[in-house]
Amino acid sequence: MAEEETIANETSHRERIAIDPRIHFGKPCVAGTRIPVEDVLGLIQEGIPFKEIIEKYYPDLEIEDVKACAKYAAELVRSEEIHVETS
Repeated sequence: MAEEETIANETSHRERIAIDPRIHFGKPCVAGTRIPVEDVLGLIQEGIPFKEIIEKYYPDLEIEDVKACAKYAAELVRSEEIHVETS
């Protein structure tokens, strides 16, 4: 059951992020909006609580949208290839 919830959760966060070349030059946005993931992440980086992000900055978003932005960023970092040169 926990594995099924994890898979469903991953799918749901991906459905909340859209990449459309006609919106913000293809930068990832919260689906159904023109709100860039980058902007939401900037607010998270400032330490603003998710609830406050919605109340003060983006009232059209839901908590799950803000979480999806964070999960999207984590997924990108997780899949990033790092090449380290050794001396």
